[in-house]
Amino acid sequence: MRVGIYTDMRNPAPWRRPWASLYAATLERIAEAERMGLDSAWVSEHHLFEDGYLPQPLLLAAAIAQRTRRMRIGTAVLLAPLRPALQIAEEAAVVDLLSAGRLELGLGAGYRVPEFAAYGADVKQRFPLLERRTAEVLELWSQGTCTPPPVQEPPPVWLGVMGPRGAGIAGRLGVGLLWMARNLHDAYLDGLAEGGHSPGRARMGGLVNLIVADDPEAAWPAIAPHIAYQRASYETAAQEGRDGDGAPAVRAFPAHTAATEEMIAQGPSLPERRLSSRMQVMSADDAIAVVREHIAGLPVSDIFFWMSVAGMPDDLVERHLALLASRVAPALRADAQAALGGGPRP
Repeated sequence: MRVGIYTDMRNPAPWRRPWASLYAATLERIAEAERMGLDSAWVSEHHLFEDGYLPQPLLLAAAIAQRTRRMRIGTAVLLAPLRPALQIAEEAAVVDLLSAGRLELGLGAGYRVPEFAAYGADVKQRFPLLERRTAEVLELWSQGTCTPPPVQEPPPVWLGVMGPRGAGIAGRLGVGLLWMARNLHDAYLDGLAEGGHSPGRARMGGLVNLIVADDPEAAWPAIAPHIAYQRASYETAAQEGRDGDGAPAVRAFPAHTAATEEMIAQGPSLPERRLSSRMQVMSADDAIAVVREHIAGLPVSDIFFWMSVAGMPDDLVERHLALLASRVAPALRADAQAALGGGPRP
């Protein structure tokens, strides 16, 4: 079990920092997370966001490779339908070389109409394009067409998909499923069988929507505005995915919506203490418990937590990372080790 962190590099106007300072500080924070013992750093991709949502994940991955020595470096996810397969294979191979074989290549279908319009791609074909690009990248590496070749033969590939259709694609291609949803497990296993792959090849991973704090109730007023901003922006982006007119535009997202106001009023975590699409703030003990319950019985090898949310205060970010490294990650790794060896769980 590897436990890591995830960043989308968002820099919203209410809390904006100089862009160069943000990138420099992020690289230093990732290097510090490695020194603390965390196992991986994952980066994301979106385009045309006013808040600077990371647009080119493999570029940042290359920079992370130069600031770290041990961490796995993943994309969660690179939008495969927006690029030719050769570009993905070449850039990923370069990152794998720069990192001495530490790349985890996560690919996704995307959903935002303005992004597809900007790249001249057809959003209605995103799933066929994702499957085709993934197969092509693997073929380019296996045939030696992509030069220089990556260190790993090949780098691990994941598909970050949310529904049974995408889980089936991941299975047919024999790659990892970067979504830890129990209701996708069967579709994923069916896809592995359809593709002629052993069920032992199954591996799942993904993002945990949690921030860890010593006192979640006390930390909530400082963190909640950042979570509210993030939630409102995703609500708006999802609507663009449903009915966007295809016109590329930089979008300034609302800081709050009715749904986010309700979320703020509910407090730092759900009453039933479970993982959900809603970002929550929990103690280390609660975080360990809900993650354990969520992944029990699934072939999860990699999980990662938000490094920060939409420019939240540095002191809370630093404490969150310290708790992940000192409390959460050791407990989850021990669980995985006990499951492999049959020993007791701490």
